[in-house]
Parts: sequence; C-alpha cells; structure tokens
Amino acid sequence: MALEAKGVAFTPHAYEHQDTATNFGEEAAAALGLDENRVFKTLIVQADAELVVAVVPVSGKLDVKALATLVGAKKATLADPALAARRTGYIVGGISPIGQKTALTTIVDESAELYDTVFVSGGRRGFDIELAPRDLAELTGARFAAIARA
Repeated sequence: MALEAKGVAFTPHAYEHQDTATNFGEEAAAALGLDENRVFKTLIVQADAELVVAVVPVSGKLDVKALATLVGAKKATLADPALAARRTGYIVGGISPIGQKTALTTIVDESAELYDTVFVSGGRRGFDIELAPRDLAELTGARFAAIARA
C-alpha cells in the first residue's frame, strides 16, 4: 500500500459494502458510525481538458464553479465514470485520492483541516482509511481550498 511505503500513519477500516448502495460515502459513514463531515468522497472532475481530483465531505456537495475557478478552468463537470476508472485505476465508489494510476491535480476541501484525522476511500468499496489531513495532502500533492457547499 502507498501509505506503508511512505511510512505514513493510518488506520484501515473495513465494512460490509451493500451491492444496493449508490451513495458510497454515506454508506461508509453509516457503516463505520462516523460523522459525515469527517468522511470525504473522492470525485474526478473534468475541468476543461484536464481531470482534477476533488476531495469533499460526504455531508456536502462539490462546488464545481469554485473548483473550476481554482484550477483556471472555464467549466467543470463530473468526469465520465469509465474515464475516471481508467485514469485512477479504481472503480467508482472505491476511488481513493491516494495511489492513483495517473497523478492528477488534487484539491481537498479546507474543512478537512478541522479534524485530527479524516476518512477517505482505501481503493475499493467497503474499505476506508483514516489519516491526518496533512498526510493526505502530502501524499497526493493536494492543496486545501473551499470547494464544498452544504
């Protein structure tokens, strides 16, 4: 795992994924008994011709206009799921911001900095990892910015 190779402290959290689930972040928060503000979903966004990783709390939504502005794009939309899977190496619902096949610009919502640790997908449905927000940013080359809205 990328975290072990880098010597980053993390805690793995497995849970029973339900095949009927469609909101994977909410499923993870409920299954692990966590506040949805501490569980972050990984979204792949098409910002003009570039793909960008947006990491936002499950409790909110991505502010695509804010993200577009931040990365200098005129328009941003969620990327096609098949393209997201090809570029990251993960399936939708299990896309981790860490260890992606192709390094992409990554933005983490600044609310992550409010917590000692946050939860993100560990690379498959039914598996999250808990780590410090600063470690997440360092591993992914991310910057923190206001990209989530209620």
